[in-house]
Amino acid sequence: MRGIIFDLDGTLLDSMPMWHELDLRFLRLHGIEPPPDVTEAVKNMTVEDAASYYAERFPLAMSPAAVMAECEALAAEEYRSRLQLKPGAADFLHALAERDIPFGLASVTYRRLLEAALERLNIRHLFRFLLTTEDGLPGKHRPDLYLRGAELLQAEPASCMVIEDALYAAKTAKQAGFYAVGFRDSAAAAEWNEICAVCDRTAEHWAELNSPAFFSEFQDGS
Repeated sequence: MRGIIFDLDGTLLDSMPMWHELDLRFLRLHGIEPPPDVTEAVKNMTVEDAASYYAERFPLAMSPAAVMAECEALAAEEYRSRLQLKPGAADFLHALAERDIPFGLASVTYRRLLEAALERLNIRHLFRFLLTTEDGLPGKHRPDLYLRGAELLQAEPASCMVIEDALYAAKTAKQAGFYAVGFRDSAAAAEWNEICAVCDRTAEHWAELNSPAFFSEFQDGS
């Protein structure tokens, strides 16, 4: 292995419950009782696609851009002030950095939200790169984010780990030739068995990977 591409939300950052609640909060602020299927409908969409979905499905009288701006404002305070890393994530990232194992981040969330959380949590400097769909790359139903990350790590997909909590993203990475690691998140509990079947490896806690055996899989790791 030559490096790692991390997902953030639901993998390193315990943020998926907030995002699921955000859908409901947004609609209720506009006097709309959320239908039972709305969270499932948007859970694998990019922010841009979800905004278009809301604007088209519900009587909001708002453009997708206006929906995006309001949702971002609701989420921004969470990223700036409250969201926390999953237990053991910070220790694992620092252990990688100490061993000079390179890693970056690939996300479909707004860059400014990610930056706010990473800076507050004092881990932004550890990542070699931060890629989002705002870099002109499509969401994780296509492999472009991962392929660009591999280029930045100067690695072929087969020698690059992708760590994801979402089944669809793990499938994309695996199909593109990456070494896929599934990380358990409560928001994706119903998909866990399928994630285990798709991925090359899985982990339920960061302490499982924070070990000499894991680090020894990397070139120049110690």
